[in-house]
Amino acid sequence: MLHGSGKRKKGTEQPPAGFMENGVDSEQKECKSETQKHKETSQSQPAPAHAPRIRPRLVFHTQLAHGSSTGKIEGFTNVKELYAKIAEVFDISPTEILFCTLNTHKVDMQKLLGGQIGLEDFIFAHVRGETKEVEITKTEDALGLTITDNGAGYAFIKRIKEGSITDRLQNVNVGDHIEAINDQTIVGCRHYEVAKMLRELPKSETFTLRLVQPKRAFDMISQRCKASKCSSEGKVTSGRETLRLRSKGMATVEEVPSEMEEEASHKVDDFLESYMGIRDVELASTLVEIAKDKQNPEEFGRGLDSVLGEFAFPPEFVLEVWDAIHQAKN
Repeated sequence: MLHGSGKRKKGTEQPPAGFMENGVDSEQKECKSETQKHKETSQSQPAPAHAPRIRPRLVFHTQLAHGSSTGKIEGFTNVKELYAKIAEVFDISPTEILFCTLNTHKVDMQKLLGGQIGLEDFIFAHVRGETKEVEITKTEDALGLTITDNGAGYAFIKRIKEGSITDRLQNVNVGDHIEAINDQTIVGCRHYEVAKMLRELPKSETFTLRLVQPKRAFDMISQRCKASKCSSEGKVTSGRETLRLRSKGMATVEEVPSEMEEEASHKVDDFLESYMGIRDVELASTLVEIAKDKQNPEEFGRGLDSVLGEFAFPPEFVLEVWDAIHQAKN
């Protein structure tokens, strides 16, 4: 890194020992005669330097899902930075954004923005709407909720199982952000932590959920959207390349996942729902990525512990996921 003005001082001051200029040691350079210098210059021209490869600017179009003008955003490497850029365009707080969908303003969990954005995708930001409190009596072990999160501290409902306790409550909808359980805030908790809290609530107990629904456009007011299971969930459909957002490290431009990788990711996502009550396409893709260079389930398990140790995946889950990924490969 250069410090200061970067200009060389005038006068007799010599560069430090070992200083290299254009690939020639300074001491060697001083030993050359003017004749030698002239001869070398006249006989050979310096090879033209290759211009550094300029990374293209990645600019995405965005709107607020309930209606707004179109803005442009760029220069983000993770979901939190993405929300900050959107908030800056529309002069709102980043905490107002619940989640984003790709290429639709509707609360469509099949189009939920996860860890990948197609380079031609249009981003719709869903912001906080009305807050509501719902009392639920846990008459069964399972509530029928599948939880996901936005990667920035908000957990929300991604799926409601048909015929479940929650399905019978008309004021609980897919896309609702779970802000508190029994007045205990869960903002900042990951989806698997929220799912665990709900599972551990005693049976027959009545509890309260404080929910924040996304602000909706007029044509979405009557929409409930149970978000039934769909094989295309989370799939990026536009463009041959995607911007991969990472919770740690820089975002990278990658090829669209192969058919095998997508199939494996969907199977893993199904296992996440059945074992943990969550759906997370990006987490599923990360599991598939970790398995790529592993030779057996034991190596895979160690890889999961080193990268995703906070999830504490049970051994039977690791084995089933390993089998599912290898079946997809074959």
